[in-house]
Formats: sequence, C-alpha cells, structure tokens
Amino acid sequence: MSTENEGAAVPPAAGPHPAPPAPQHEPAVPPAPEFEPTAGAAPAPQDAPISAPPAQPPATSASGGAGEGAGPGSGTPGAPGSGPGGDTSAGQTASWWTAGGGQPQDGSGGGPWGTAPVPPSGAPGRKPRGLIAAALAAVLVAGGIGGGIGYLAADHDDSDTSTVSAFGNPKSESRAPGSVSNIAGKTLPSVVTIEAQGSDGEGGTGTGFVYDKQGHILTNNHVVASAAERGKLTATFSNGKRYAAQVVGRAEGYDVAVLKLKNAPGAKLNPLPLGNSDKVAVGDATVAIGAPFGLSGTVTTGIVSAKNRPVASSDGGGGNASYMSALQTDASINPGNSGGPLLNADGGVIGINSAIQSAGSGNGLGESQQSGSIGLGFAIPINQAKNVAQQLIKTGQPVYPVIEATVNMKDTGAGATIASNGAGGSPAVVPGGPADKAGLKSGDVITKLDDTVIDSGPTLISEIWTHKPGDKVTLTYKRDGKQSTVDVTLGKRKGDS
Repeated sequence: MSTENEGAAVPPAAGPHPAPPAPQHEPAVPPAPEFEPTAGAAPAPQDAPISAPPAQPPATSASGGAGEGAGPGSGTPGAPGSGPGGDTSAGQTASWWTAGGGQPQDGSGGGPWGTAPVPPSGAPGRKPRGLIAAALAAVLVAGGIGGGIGYLAADHDDSDTSTVSAFGNPKSESRAPGSVSNIAGKTLPSVVTIEAQGSDGEGGTGTGFVYDKQGHILTNNHVVASAAERGKLTATFSNGKRYAAQVVGRAEGYDVAVLKLKNAPGAKLNPLPLGNSDKVAVGDATVAIGAPFGLSGTVTTGIVSAKNRPVASSDGGGGNASYMSALQTDASINPGNSGGPLLNADGGVIGINSAIQSAGSGNGLGESQQSGSIGLGFAIPINQAKNVAQQLIKTGQPVYPVIEATVNMKDTGAGATIASNGAGGSPAVVPGGPADKAGLKSGDVITKLDDTVIDSGPTLISEIWTHKPGDKVTLTYKRDGKQSTVDVTLGKRKGDS
C-alpha cells in the first residue's frame, strides 16, 4: 500500500492499537420527488396500544474489507422528518449562528453507518449485505411514582381522587445556553436524513448537515456511494420537508462527500457553526445527532474519549479504504449516524460521525453480528473535513498529500516499513518524489511524523492526510538499527484512482 493510497483497499494491520472500525449502513427507503413537503406523523393517543412489527431475521454480512465500518449495517426504514427532532422549529436567532461559525456566503463553499443495502421491493433472491434490524417498538408503561418526588395534593371535598404533582424546574425549563436541549433545539433544523438508492435498487439511510447557505450538505462518502453515479438521493429536514439532492464531489480516502439540494430556493438553510477540532481535549463534552436505525433526529451525548486515533475503514463495496486520525467518543453512535455532526458544548461541529467499533464475532470487527454502539465511535475531525469539502465544492475532486512511497500495511508495532516494491513491481520509492528527494529507501522504518508516534502503515497514512500538499513534515526513521530524521515536503495526488 502506498501513502498515495492508490489501488484497492488494503486491510489495516492488527496490532496494539484498536482494530480499525468502519462505517455501517441502513436500509434504503423509497426515494422522494424533487421536492415533497411532508408532514410528520400524528402522534398516537396516549391510551392507544403500541405494538411492534415482526422482527426480520438477520442476514449474513459481506466482508468489510479494510475495516468493520465497511460492513453495512441495517435498520428499520424510518420515516424521514419524524422522530425526536420532528417538532423542532426551523427558525433560529441569527446571533447564535454567526458567533464564529458557519461558512462564507460568497458561493465558494467556504468554510454516522452507514447504510446496509437491503433488497429492493419486488426483487426476490437478493441478499442484504448486513443485519436487517428488527423494527423498533416503543412501549409505554404506566407505573406508580415513589414518594419524595412531588407534592401530594389531596382534595378532601367530594372527590375520592388524589393527585401527585411535580414542581417544575425554572432553570431546566429555560433551556439555558449550553444545555444539551438548547444545543439540540438549534442544531436539529440543520441536520438532514439522507436516503440513497442505487440503480440496482439497493441503498440505505445516513445523516448529513447544512454546510452553507448555497445548499451544500456535508456527509460521509459511504452514505452516498451506492447512489453517487446513477442513483437517487434525498435529504429530509426535521420539519418534514424533503428535497432531491445530487453529489457535488466525494472523496473515498477521506470518507467525505458534499451534496447539493435541488430545487430548494425556498428552503430555510442555517449552516451549522464549525468548531476547531485541533483545540479539542480528551474529556470535553460531545453531542451526536443522526438517524440511527432510521430514527431521525436522535440526540446522544458523551465525551471525547481519545484524539488522533488511527482508523481505517471501507464502504464494503470494494472501493478504496479510507483513513482518518479520528476523534473517539463514547456518545452512542449506531448504523445511520454516519455523516451526522459531532458537536462540542458550544454547539459547534467538531467532527463527522463515521465509524464504530462493534463487539461482534468473526474477524473481531463486528461484521458478523453488526451489533450496536459499545461506546467506541469515531469521527472525522472537522478541520480536515472542512478542507476536503472546500476542495470538492471548488473542483469536484479530492486532493491528497503524499510522500510517494509504498509501505507495508500488515506490520504493526515497530512502525511503517517502506516496502521492497510498489504496485505491479514498480519502485517502492517513486523516483523524484518527496520520499526519494528526502533520501528514504526501501527497508526504512518510519517511527514518527513530527511528534506523532507511527506504529503501522495505516497510522502513517492517517497522519499524512491530516496535512495539505506542500506542507513540510519531519519523519523519524530507522535504517540498519540507526535512527535518523529528515524533512519531507508533501506532494499531491488528485482523485481517488
């Protein structure tokens, strides 16, 4: 595997660092027309019994290639626009959004799960590539209320009824700035549920969010990959309005894609403010928003569990692997959260939810069971995603920084070893490339990039891709037992080919 990440996806090596997880997918729902305002489903009466539809049996998952997230998940097709965020107002105060957030409005663009394919309607014999989640049912249980939580008001007139009242908390009801409910209320109107359907009828559900006022939506590549060429894409807002969308550009290596809404001049677009992922600290509070298992507008909370976590994943469709130096969070993330925002305590986007580690069987990456969140979720840092989005909006193609040297992808622990040969027997160190100019040779073991320890090939690629072409980095390497350092000016590669 080359640091240029050319060719087919390469499975990440097993090693002391966590096995690379990967994105997962949700079942597709029927595509929508170019614009179709929809109303949320009317709530059921409190007395009405709620019954669960029969669960569907799980199906065998396809191989995930380079990471667990590649194996598509699945879930119950949700009704976009409904769910926890369905009754949230789209109107927002201007001051909240303009405080250091959002993107330039000059038209330049400025600046979480996957989808498990399911058989199209009427297409017998097609096997889904992941687990088909059983339909979820809400069960309301009326129970007694213990003492000490309210005020017992016994009316001793002619009534035999005693009532229990809970005092309201003025502070919580005010939804103070910085509270989760306050952040969710302002963010939900700018988060969309994305439905992707390929030309073969397969697809799934993921999440995205408003990037700018020109109608660009930021999401994961693996959310839209099945419909990117000749399929159909729709984006549904929390108010139920649904718009057709098209792919502006996508980057397999970064697992980032940019969509644009069609025929949406009247849409009220409030770009989410972007935080600074470089300033994030372990222990910082996080809020994740998405459509796990098709349940649009789901809000979960947690903390930043770790930074700079090397993660390699694949979309499960035979595409190139993606690499990220991820933010790790314990906020509950499940199939369908992919592409949704990971927010900080100020409501700023610090990452794009992209992959999870599952406690499944088989290869240890959860591909067989497609189990849900175990508190190990991974997000693409927003600073990196922003750079990729700007490039995609500008040219439609991603640009990758490279050192033009092929490294072994299976060796772990000691570092990233430059291979003996490149793809097809070509030189492992490209003549005249950045690594060659810096004097690197086959057999050299790269152990650090600047101050970051490198323990494998995927880790090296993840760290290189946090930079831009033209950046100068310092590589520490070992040759014949002797340690040396060298400065390397990163080159560039256009496109995913």
